[in-house]
Amino acid sequence: MPLARARRLQRADYWPGFVDAMATLLLVFVFLLTVFFIAQFFLNQEISGRDEVLNRLNAQIAELTELLALERTNSRDLAETVASLRASLESAASERDRLEGLLSSSSGAAGQAEERIADLQGDLESEKQVSQRALAQVELLNQQLSALRRQIAALEEALEASEERDRQSQTKIADLGRRLNVALAQRVQELSRYRSDFFGRLREILAGRSDIEIVGDRFVLPASVLFPTGTDEISASFAAELNGLADAIKQLEAEIPEEINWVIRVDGHTDKRPITGGRFSSNWELSAARAIAVVRYLIDEGVAPEHLVAAGFGEFRPLDEAETEEAFARNRRIELKLTQQ
Repeated sequence: MPLARARRLQRADYWPGFVDAMATLLLVFVFLLTVFFIAQFFLNQEISGRDEVLNRLNAQIAELTELLALERTNSRDLAETVASLRASLESAASERDRLEGLLSSSSGAAGQAEERIADLQGDLESEKQVSQRALAQVELLNQQLSALRRQIAALEEALEASEERDRQSQTKIADLGRRLNVALAQRVQELSRYRSDFFGRLREILAGRSDIEIVGDRFVLPASVLFPTGTDEISASFAAELNGLADAIKQLEAEIPEEINWVIRVDGHTDKRPITGGRFSSNWELSAARAIAVVRYLIDEGVAPEHLVAAGFGEFRPLDEAETEEAFARNRRIELKLTQQ
């Protein structure tokens, strides 16, 4: 009986210790569970705040992308910043997903979660610094954009002023053109009047010469009355008429105003038959030499050289296309024309 009582007492002594151990274990479990829920709460808060930061960063990235299109000079640095931000965001998002997986799969990872939270907070601080630098770059870009807009506005004002000056210049040019046309018309009319007077004097000087023609605005002198056949030497028999022609030109020089540029053009012409022998190898040379001989004679008589022009046309401007001696004689000629210089 004493032995049985001792055994009962021995069994009764284990039960309080067992209860204390179970209570302690329960308290530890409750503490760990509390720590786990607290860590999960703070992690959810951090993740929510991180989503807001990510949204703001995405908005800033979109704004930076638009500004980058306007300011190309800083595009390289800004593109690198955006790429870095995107890489950080992708890394943070993947890390967040991984942490959420760890939290959902393991209930005993509270310590690791705290370490991850600390790491994420450090990453978040780094990203905040990057975001601040990006905001500073955005502010600089805004300032540059404002300056660029002011420059564009100034250029547009200058362009409008230039276009207005151009319109005024075009108006002035058109007005000057009209005035010039009127002045030219007046000069042509004056020159036509002087030409009529000059032709009238020539008619008086060459009166009685039926072999001299007026063709349009030119006096036509047969080469046969001026030059022996095949030469450029002026015949003495026509010297009196040429002297009268020189006097008429000198009188014309005294009458025509200096602002009118005019000349007496002396044109030499031949027939189409080729030259054989003599000083001249072609009709070109003969026609030019005869025109020059008339010009030299007039200069010797006192006509100003700047009012005389000599031209040779050879056989290429005939008055008569016929193959007769009369046509050939008519085509061999000297023409005098009063014209503008």
